[in-house]
Amino acid sequence: MPDGTTIIPTRRPRRRQDPERTRAAILEAACALLAKDGPEGLSVSQVAQLAKVNRGTAYQHFQTREQLLEATTTWVSEKLRRAVFGEAPVNSDVATLGDAQGVALRMAEFAMENPALGRVWLFELLASSRPASDPFWNQFKTSLEKFARSDQAQPGIDVDVHAVMVLIGTLLWPVFVRADSRSAKDRRQLVERFSNEMLRLSLQGTMRPEKFPELDAHLRAARGDKARRASAAK
Repeated sequence: MPDGTTIIPTRRPRRRQDPERTRAAILEAACALLAKDGPEGLSVSQVAQLAKVNRGTAYQHFQTREQLLEATTTWVSEKLRRAVFGEAPVNSDVATLGDAQGVALRMAEFAMENPALGRVWLFELLASSRPASDPFWNQFKTSLEKFARSDQAQPGIDVDVHAVMVLIGTLLWPVFVRADSRSAKDRRQLVERFSNEMLRLSLQGTMRPEKFPELDAHLRAARGDKARRASAAK
């Protein structure tokens, strides 16, 4: 400067990072990578790059790949739990005693819209030595146990076996029919097909039909619609 004065540039204050928001961004990126490449393709450094966070920051949240995989699996489970049960607490009767049709439909919808994530989560759950710590499994099994003890259920239900059968069918159905699920309309019809069949089996097996007249009416109407579509296609 002409007068010899030295101007020291002021430094902008660094924006404070929100740890919870950063963690959420990392987990969202991990979900995307998990769906694309499976557990084998998951690494902290790749997730950091996808989430656009510093690799050192990512390692502050998850020191190892195993920690990241466990946290991501729990994250997916919580997304599934909220999609199916909403904010209902674990001990709520809403999801089992009063909304069997809704639960079946929402599970099938989540599976159809998130086929890769659902499949990865299922296999991680089946391989886990601590399934009770999984958010969705905990609420789903608890709900089935409450249903099995109610006067709406048939006697002798093996809750563990039934829960695993339902989850495997629901989460692998989209994989089986992936060639037929190109459009939103296709996926909606496949969701309805699966959820209706699960309800039909339940009415013939775990449920006392006289306690669920509205489900019987729904399935009768669905069979009528299916017959009309088949007739129109000829």
